[in-house]
Amino acid sequence: MGFIDDAKDAADATGKKIGEWADDTKERISDKADEVKADAEVHRAEADVKKAEAERDSTQAKNEYKEDLRN
Repeated sequence: MGFIDDAKDAADATGKKIGEWADDTKERISDKADEVKADAEVHRAEADVKKAEAERDSTQAKNEYKEDLRN
């Protein structure tokens, strides 16, 4: 019976280790997905800033042109 119990314990330990590995892998994938989403959010924010700056510069140029026409 000792051999069978040892084999059962080894199988249980292996199963537990595989379960932990699967959970760790799932967590790593989730972490990477969160990181990619955060990077995408940063890129969107940077694009919004660039767009706002371009609109500001365009408005400023238009206003300067109109001011020159008034003079």
